[in-house]
Amino acid sequence: MNFSKQLKKYREINKFSQEVLAEKIFVTRQTISKWENDKSYPDIHNLVALSILFDISLDELVKGDVDTMKDTIASKRMDQDSKKMLLFLVLALIIGVPSMSIFSWWGFIPFVTLWGIAMIFAFRIEKTKKKYDIKTYKEIISFTEGHSNLDEIRLQRNQKKDIRAKILIILGFVLAGGILTFVISMLTEVFTNH
Repeated sequence: MNFSKQLKKYREINKFSQEVLAEKIFVTRQTISKWENDKSYPDIHNLVALSILFDISLDELVKGDVDTMKDTIASKRMDQDSKKMLLFLVLALIIGVPSMSIFSWWGFIPFVTLWGIAMIFAFRIEKTKKKYDIKTYKEIISFTEGHSNLDEIRLQRNQKKDIRAKILIILGFVLAGGILTFVISMLTEVFTNH
């Protein structure tokens, strides 16, 4: 991304060390270092602070990065991983849970396998989101497109988090229910055979 180069360039033009720049925008020197080394990306508030401090436009500061961010957010891999995760979760419920009832212990294998594959895709999605700091990118894109109400954007993001959390809780209960069903069927089989 170009931001890291732009940040370093303007920091050096203004004869700021990383420490001095960090103090001026109220972050740590390590944060500035991470930004300059493309290890993380600042949120919109820090970008605005930098553009004011350097007396340049936000567009000039993030030159070329917005298009890259849009591509990252619309990443086909993330979309494909999401679809695959949902497919395997549905298969785990449709195939796995009944197979536990029908085949007892052996029926647990398809459920665990399908659930495990779904979790692999879930971890890949989270890794991609963390790597590219997707939430920050969305805020920056919204800001550059003229949506200056960042509080509303954050509120929407938090509402989406709440919905995701509820879905994960439901899926957790489904998993626990499946395991409980399996354990009960195993115990019933053990006690009926004795």
